[in-house]
Amino acid sequence: MSEKVRRMFADIADDYDRVNSILSFGVHHAWRSRTVQLSGAREGHHVLDCATGTGDLALEFKEKVGDGGYVLGTDFCKEMIEHAPEKAQEHDLTVDFEVADAMDLPYENDRFDIASIAFGIRNVDDPIQALKELGRVVKPGGKVVVLEFGQPKGLLKYPYEMYSQYIMPAVGGWISGNREAYTYLPRTSAEFPAGNNFVNLMKKSDTFTSQMFEKLTGGIAYIYVGTVQ
Repeated sequence: MSEKVRRMFADIADDYDRVNSILSFGVHHAWRSRTVQLSGAREGHHVLDCATGTGDLALEFKEKVGDGGYVLGTDFCKEMIEHAPEKAQEHDLTVDFEVADAMDLPYENDRFDIASIAFGIRNVDDPIQALKELGRVVKPGGKVVVLEFGQPKGLLKYPYEMYSQYIMPAVGGWISGNREAYTYLPRTSAEFPAGNNFVNLMKKSDTFTSQMFEKLTGGIAYIYVGTVQ
């Protein structure tokens, strides 16, 4: 990932959770819960959560896999992940956190049952390479799960475009002091392939025996699930 993107996330790290909850009206928590559900995670599973940020999805997975399971959260931005251990401690959950790049994971093949990435794959330089890496560290028959923004259609299309282009930068910039970051985030969401277009990237990665997706909140977000070959 580019140094510019890393610096941007480092700059907004302290306010990231607060801004997220305000701008998403809290719905991102429901999206993460559904992601864990669709992953098929169960007691005892080992999970890698990439682009974990401040650890929200990693903690959701730990709740599911229990004491017999293991969750490792990674992020390429040290400043973001520094907030995660304290959050895990507050929830009385044991989760490991490490700095790592989703396109070059420092883990052996077939180590995990599930690998996930939430709101991060659109920020990597090569999404197909990231999908290959996520699949590489997952056992055959395991799952790679991607939660990412999309572009809603129909009645939601124009209100959401107005919200993401004008309100998000204004509010996010006011709270975090970095308007550029909250201009970048909705712009990349609008440009990133969603639905069947992202499924085509999954197919091009030659990593999965099957892939599917579920649309969330009218297409504002999507969950993609690939079964590793």
